[in-house]
Amino acid sequence: MDAAQPVTDNSPSALYRQRLADRTARRDACILRRNRLGTLRLFVFTALAAAIWYAFQGQSLWWLAPPVALFVVLVWLQSRAERNAELAARAIRFYERGLARLEHRWQGGGETGARFLDPHHPYSSDLDIFGRASLFELLSTARTRGGEARLASWLGAGAPADVIRLRHEAIEELRPLLDLRESLAVLAEDVRGSEHPEQLAEWAAAPVLTFSSTIRIAALVLSCLALVAIFWWLGTDFGADARLALLTIALLEAFIGVRFRDRIRFAAASVEEPARDLDLLSRILAVLEDCEFRSPHLSALRRAIHVEGGSASRRIAHLRRLVELLDSRDNAFVRVFGPVLLWTTQLGMALEAWRAATGDRVPAWVDAVSEIEALSSLANYAYEHPADPFPELTAADDVFDGEDMAHPLLNDAACVRNSLRIAPPLRLYVVSGSNMSGKSTLLRTIGINTVLALAGAPVRAKRLVLSHVSLGASISTTDSLEEGHSRFMAEILRLKQVLELPAPALFLLDELLGGTNSHDRALGSEGLVRALLDRGAIGLVTTHDLSLSRVANQLAPVADNIHFEDRLEGGRLIFDYRIRPGIVERSNALDLMRAVGLDV
Repeated sequence: MDAAQPVTDNSPSALYRQRLADRTARRDACILRRNRLGTLRLFVFTALAAAIWYAFQGQSLWWLAPPVALFVVLVWLQSRAERNAELAARAIRFYERGLARLEHRWQGGGETGARFLDPHHPYSSDLDIFGRASLFELLSTARTRGGEARLASWLGAGAPADVIRLRHEAIEELRPLLDLRESLAVLAEDVRGSEHPEQLAEWAAAPVLTFSSTIRIAALVLSCLALVAIFWWLGTDFGADARLALLTIALLEAFIGVRFRDRIRFAAASVEEPARDLDLLSRILAVLEDCEFRSPHLSALRRAIHVEGGSASRRIAHLRRLVELLDSRDNAFVRVFGPVLLWTTQLGMALEAWRAATGDRVPAWVDAVSEIEALSSLANYAYEHPADPFPELTAADDVFDGEDMAHPLLNDAACVRNSLRIAPPLRLYVVSGSNMSGKSTLLRTIGINTVLALAGAPVRAKRLVLSHVSLGASISTTDSLEEGHSRFMAEILRLKQVLELPAPALFLLDELLGGTNSHDRALGSEGLVRALLDRGAIGLVTTHDLSLSRVANQLAPVADNIHFEDRLEGGRLIFDYRIRPGIVERSNALDLMRAVGLDV
């Protein structure tokens, strides 16, 4: 498969279904072939048993050659069919997950990124960036922990404007490359829990334990001589001369082993954790080495994995083979003959030689793979949502202009889109409305689209123009038993964090200071809003306290009121989730209480 071959202009859903049917047929054909080969193997094995019996009747051993050769070929063919069936099954899962995302049933089926949750982050927990049914789960198609960590870092902190524009170009180039994303997806089943690219990069870049070429050659020669001496000893019925030669060689090997024991032990132990899943890394590098990119950022990443006179994938594969040989120390044969062959000593020196020749390049390779995986995740999102545009970043410090915005974690078919514009002189909206009318969802919609925009991804809107802001939110702050903070204390600590955001800042505050009395809440909310505006921040505040809405009138034209409405029809509350100008005129708290059966 050509990993860099663009797909046709079919809709994502139609193409996913077409490829899902094709991969399903391919898997079934491979399974059928595997089963048939297994049956044939059984017959050949029976024939081989008969040939062995016939040979023991005094006939030529050449009778064994044809069934043995055929059996070996069948084993290889069956293994290949099994491997192809597994690859097809992984592709099936890739397209099933894609269809689940398109049909809004993806929640809980992907990597949640829960390990990136940080209760002290200025917005991630409030905007569902990580965790089940989160933005990270929707976006991430990364195969490595490094790719996931890179994507998480983008969602947790906005990139500079010039970097965002480079990502836009890279995502546009990667968007149609469905074959590339499938090639990466089928490389391994699920290795996210064990691969630690940062450990590999640190190990590769650490100071090398040097061994002179003389010692390496001596160890190799002594190992070869020891092997010859063993065969000599066995071939001469444990003769004295052979025994003396073997003992002499063993003493010389013992000298080398003892002399470098500590360094070899350190070399062998230090590679155990970093070397996990090198096979996956080498396979990803091999796929990327076959790609040619045009965008500046992708071209630079492709150059980072280029190696003159070889390839990064082969060098990582060579490291994997060395580690596998080192791990074979638990094999019974190696346990017996390993010390005589200086098995661990030679492999320890070979690992350090690999680091000396290649180690300084590994951090760049790991970084390139992580970057491309993160970009590929955003490109996959862009491919599956072709109507979502890239945002426009403006040089102004106080602009947020979103047209027909929706929340990307909600089913787009059922979403009610809203438009909202903050631009000079306006810098604050106070949002009032009844319970469940859509106030908090509006804040989350603005916040999560801002996160997408500052990560370099498309946004769920018809159009979005915004300043390069730092983002802060206080929407779902909870108490912390571990830290001994009440909900009110947790909220004011978050508000302090929002107040200290670097300028220009965008704040999203839901139901300010709900844990205190109405008098203190009114004074505190007004003081906080004025302090944020004095710092040049822009944002939205939702409220049930109409005193804050009146503050917006006092601050006009810097501030303005908008609201959501509901209506009662036939004993049922009806919400249209539309933004309207002005202050809400009714509350639905009693209606909601009666709707659930409370007699109030």
